[in-house]
Amino acid sequence: MPSREEITYFGAGPALLPTSVLQAASQALLNFDSTGLGLAEHSHRSPLANQVLADTKANLKNLLDIPDDYETLFMQAGGSGEFSAVVYNLVGAWVERRRRKAEKEILAAEEGKPSDAVQAKVLERLRKEVAEELRLDYLVTGSWSLKASQEAARLIGAEHVNVAVDARKESDGGKFLTIPGESTWRLTPSKKEGGPGSAFVYYCDNETVDGVEFPSFPKCLESQGGDEEDERLIVADMSSNILSRHVDVKKFALIFAGAQKNVGTTGLTLLIIRKSLLPPVTASPSPALMRSLNLPNGPIVLDYPTIAKNNSLYNTLSIFDVWVAGQVMGEILGRFGVQKVSGMELVANEKARTLYGTLDQWPSVYQVVPSPSVRSRMNICFRVHGGDAEKEKEWLKGAEERGLMGLKGHRSVGGIRCSNYNSIPLEGAKKLALYLEEYAQGQKS
Repeated sequence: MPSREEITYFGAGPALLPTSVLQAASQALLNFDSTGLGLAEHSHRSPLANQVLADTKANLKNLLDIPDDYETLFMQAGGSGEFSAVVYNLVGAWVERRRRKAEKEILAAEEGKPSDAVQAKVLERLRKEVAEELRLDYLVTGSWSLKASQEAARLIGAEHVNVAVDARKESDGGKFLTIPGESTWRLTPSKKEGGPGSAFVYYCDNETVDGVEFPSFPKCLESQGGDEEDERLIVADMSSNILSRHVDVKKFALIFAGAQKNVGTTGLTLLIIRKSLLPPVTASPSPALMRSLNLPNGPIVLDYPTIAKNNSLYNTLSIFDVWVAGQVMGEILGRFGVQKVSGMELVANEKARTLYGTLDQWPSVYQVVPSPSVRSRMNICFRVHGGDAEKEKEWLKGAEERGLMGLKGHRSVGGIRCSNYNSIPLEGAKKLALYLEEYAQGQKS
């Protein structure tokens, strides 16, 4: 049987974890901090658990320079759970802000009228605004953003979901190969542009299945300098590239990430949300109001205000998973110091250059799937001999014989996928590049 040192695991998630973190975790599971109990056995409401939460929050805040006007939450249900939670919570915030504005304006116009009459007019106006103006903008650039948009349509109706871009329309085969130019995006006009504005704009920063990554923050989503409640609320799924490059958190209303790729173990979801979207600044609309508007009320365990109010401990959270995430973050801080996540970005970029550079040297053998301008640094997707099934099996077998594991492409698209997450060392990327070259050279004979 091979040792851990002999294996380089390029699986897409759950992903490789730093060996040092796993070694510390094995001890933590048996006897954490000399308490005589394993960390997984301690109460999630204990002072010890609260300290783990505080330490992990502090590490994340330090790594990403999260501003003070943002809250960090630890949740469950993964990225797929957030497809639903984003809709429940941000549509709720949209309703509450519209309700507050309507009530203020109607009260001023109907001074002295009974409260019931005022509220009836507020409800009437809200129903009209929901029907005519409630829009959720989605940038569909891969399999996961597509699923997110489909979940939104399932929850509130397709008539409220605006697919502002569908990258499949840019390719002959209907595949996700590129990100169309921003000039082609059909975003709901913002209030500053004379439109109603959308409840939010959603995109997936890195698509693991298709190997497509946004090279930078889209220029057309930059702040327009208006009132905060009139600005576009930008939501990003960063499940597969968080902590791999610098992020200007202030540009986003909400960032979420499943932990099992670059942060930790399966079962934990990180959420960074602007505090102005939470009580007391933005109250939660009443369940009765949402029902009267024919809009869904989400499960309480996906309710951001509830999770925030309870310090992420409304229900039983796996403190062990939070601790592992904190250890991974701590390792990055210890490794790169003041460079923080920018140090990790330099390594990620070098690994990607090494692998793409080797693939591009052998175009008759390897064909990278996405367009060069949107190639993912985290998930390098390619075909061997144009997708020849036997050749790809042969290539995978050779990789496994060399201890290069987890390279089979996603079941929905096939091919080869190298998930080049933070835990893959530069030496691991070079080892794979060497095999890529050796295999290609062997095809000439």
